[in-house]
Amino acid sequence: MAYPSPLSQPHPGAGAPISPAGSPPATVPVGSRRTGGALVWIGGVLALVLVGLIAYFLNFLGPGASTVGMILALVPLAVVWTVVRLIDRWEPEPRGIVVFAVAWGAIAAVAIALGVDLALTFVVGPLPAEFSSVVQAPVVEEVAKGLGVFLIYIAARRSFDGPVDGIVYGALVGAGFAFTENIQYFAISLIEGGLAQASTTFFLRAILSPFAHVMFTALIGFAFGLAARRSLSAGGAFGYGLVGLVGAILLHALWNGSAVFSDFFGLYVTVQVPLFVLFILGVLLLRREESRLTRARLGEYAAAGWFTEQEVGMLATGPGRRAALRWAKTLNGDRTRVMRRFIADATALAAARQRALSGRDPHAATVERQLLERATRARSELFAP
Repeated sequence: MAYPSPLSQPHPGAGAPISPAGSPPATVPVGSRRTGGALVWIGGVLALVLVGLIAYFLNFLGPGASTVGMILALVPLAVVWTVVRLIDRWEPEPRGIVVFAVAWGAIAAVAIALGVDLALTFVVGPLPAEFSSVVQAPVVEEVAKGLGVFLIYIAARRSFDGPVDGIVYGALVGAGFAFTENIQYFAISLIEGGLAQASTTFFLRAILSPFAHVMFTALIGFAFGLAARRSLSAGGAFGYGLVGLVGAILLHALWNGSAVFSDFFGLYVTVQVPLFVLFILGVLLLRREESRLTRARLGEYAAAGWFTEQEVGMLATGPGRRAALRWAKTLNGDRTRVMRRFIADATALAAARQRALSGRDPHAATVERQLLERATRARSELFAP
């Protein structure tokens, strides 16, 4: 089933054979998308690094200022978290990888940035503030954050389906980094200038620019997402990641430079706001592409009788899904939870078939059969007396 799209791809692989609906596949053990084992080990290391970061904040900022800084930093984190999860709700990413992405940004990327800063100070002495802000910070911080996205690409490849996944992972890494960085900024402002200066810093970082780091690193994730859509290996994806990294560094440098060398509020209105609007429009277009993919792949199952065309239309659109959830609520016993499971499994089925057709996941055909069994079981529950 062809579909016109600038993100379309060839299909060198083969999906699971779709048998007629009258001959359901054999029941097989069903597993979910697993978090890469390597990420679990890295998570253990992150826990140790977190202890060091806590000691650093308590030692240099004090427990009182650190606590206030953390409470204030939770506000922009909550805003960003809500928006990113809205972007991700079409096909939610595994919870373990979501937690890893935030933890990498909040712990590892911050530790790397602090480590490089301390090393440079030890080797060459204090650097000019302008250089640190416009050159050092964008390069070091975006490399550190981008490394986390690359690790997810390598270790959890089956959960990295395309640009939207990349944007979600990159945004979560950026959100984690901004959270820890904000703790430091808010705490220092409170120590140096009291409530007045802390309020000003909060307005600039939490109200005007909560999505700054999110946008920078999401660009890296988008680049890796394009590599995933083209079924590239880690080596091939690295080149894409470098292009995204350069873009993230330039945006970061422009942002910091506007505060150091130019009229921050003027550039904020004329450059940063339009960039954010473009970012949102880009995400909406990518979500539309996900909808198109879901319709195309599930349409193949509808042709074999597993779904009706109306069900495919429902599963492939946001309004259709919301209407289905309202209908499920009216069923005997309120079957909203079953409908959510049906939507999630059918969406994952479409993604698994796309991975199989792209040839990048040798296990996708098996996953297809598992998800088809789950989706048909949920569908039967919906229509049960």
